[in-house]
Amino acid sequence: MSELHNAEFLTPEELSQITGYKLTSSQRQWLDRNGWVYVLNASGRPVVSRWYARLKLSGVTPTENGLQASWRPDFSGIN
Repeated sequence: MSELHNAEFLTPEELSQITGYKLTSSQRQWLDRNGWVYVLNASGRPVVSRWYARLKLSGVTPTENGLQASWRPDFSGIN
């Protein structure tokens, strides 16, 4: 695995592959329509965390307080 794939954020090529768009404005529209969280860098490009992308692509919904409730273990039955 190359160093780029160990980076904290998706590369522009990876973001293009996920969204299907090369144009930044189209990528942002796709991310918004599909409920992805991102920040904009100084040039207006969306920046997506690799960790976040991996969760989203595997069907897990990250929230501000962690993962969606169905992905949290239920310890209520343990004494």
